[in-house]
Amino acid sequence: MTQEDIVKTQEIFAKKLRGLLDENKINQSELAEMLQVSESTVGKWLLKKALPRMGIIEKLSSIFNCPKSYLLEENETRRSYYLNPEAAKMAQEIYDNPQYKVLFDATKKLKPESIKEVMKFIDYQKAKEEGDLNE
Repeated sequence: MTQEDIVKTQEIFAKKLRGLLDENKINQSELAEMLQVSESTVGKWLLKKALPRMGIIEKLSSIFNCPKSYLLEENETRRSYYLNPEAAKMAQEIYDNPQYKVLFDATKKLKPESIKEVMKFIDYQKAKEEGDLNE
């Protein structure tokens, strides 16, 4: 990564972090406490003088419910495919965990009729949770 790339990434990160802090009404010292870092460390990020380590990026991603890439890439959106944050977190857990990731890959080998059956089950679960079923 060139010095120019680092500077650009610092600018992107600072802008997005400031926006997330404002949107969530969290101040610099509160964030520092959440991350267990010094307030001056957060200040360096916001002043475009430093970037956090990847472990901190992961914590920020969790705190603000956004992809890690959102914090570092200019055109990355933070909108989640899932409307419910808990569902988004579970989906990410499934995707990240090799033993569960197979659920995403399973449809590659299924026939269209089988995929429709899975979709019916999901619709059933959704209706059940919304209380739309006569049980």
